[in-house]
Amino acid sequence: MDKNMTLEKRIAAELYSYHGQMSVVVDDLRGRRVEIGADETFETASTIKAYILAALYLEAERGRARLDDVIAYRPEHFVDGSGMLRALGVGAQLKVKDAATMMIICSDNIATNMVIDYLGLDAINRCIRELGFAHTVLHNPLHFDRYEKLGDTTPRDYAALFGQLARGALVSPQASREMLAIFRAQHYNAMLTADFPPYYLDCEETGAEELIWVASKSGSMDACRNDGGIVHTPYGEYVIVLMNKNFDDIIEYSGHPAMVYGARVSRMILDQVLACEGRLWLNDAE
Repeated sequence: MDKNMTLEKRIAAELYSYHGQMSVVVDDLRGRRVEIGADETFETASTIKAYILAALYLEAERGRARLDDVIAYRPEHFVDGSGMLRALGVGAQLKVKDAATMMIICSDNIATNMVIDYLGLDAINRCIRELGFAHTVLHNPLHFDRYEKLGDTTPRDYAALFGQLARGALVSPQASREMLAIFRAQHYNAMLTADFPPYYLDCEETGAEELIWVASKSGSMDACRNDGGIVHTPYGEYVIVLMNKNFDDIIEYSGHPAMVYGARVSRMILDQVLACEGRLWLNDAE
């Protein structure tokens, strides 16, 4: 047995009994990366919403969209799944930025269709390409009864999006700051944080800043379980992307093997970064 216990090999050992396929990309933003299956193609599920948000801010930066434009929830925007807009009913009106915020923080599918309709499918895909995500595409709006696929992406593209965001380079520094605040409010990050020590994540009683916080966007469909984003630590940030496919159980629940093993890998990465004070390893030999 190989006794050189690199981080990649420890991740592989953790996943040895996992009945599925997980790709992992981690970037400590200091020149060290872990890439396992980084160029595999995955169904995006709701991770495509992160790219749509970036496209919206790019169009706004160029004057082709306005974040304070008002858009209406129309019957053709309806879709089953996550979100709160269905409770407001057809005819509800929101500013574009508010709809985009709901698209991220509660993964609202109706709000997503409203933003897609506002920007246009072709414009979104053009922006995705212009931002450098060459292997990502949005195929259609969210209508699960009409379309089998929503989008395609790779872990490398998703890590690049959050890497740009962490560096303040996603569209512009101001746009990056605004998008980061939205991603930090995202509700569904269990794959990344389920095994994190709660002590570090919640300082509501004292009002102090959390020692560890996450800015992320997850996505789940029958074909995939994905999560990715920025993890902030006292030593700085790192980017982590976990994407899963080819698992046996398509039912969504918190104890799904993809969620369980993803949380284990995420905790392993966190422990490594904390032990190495913000880096994935201390030297080239790890």
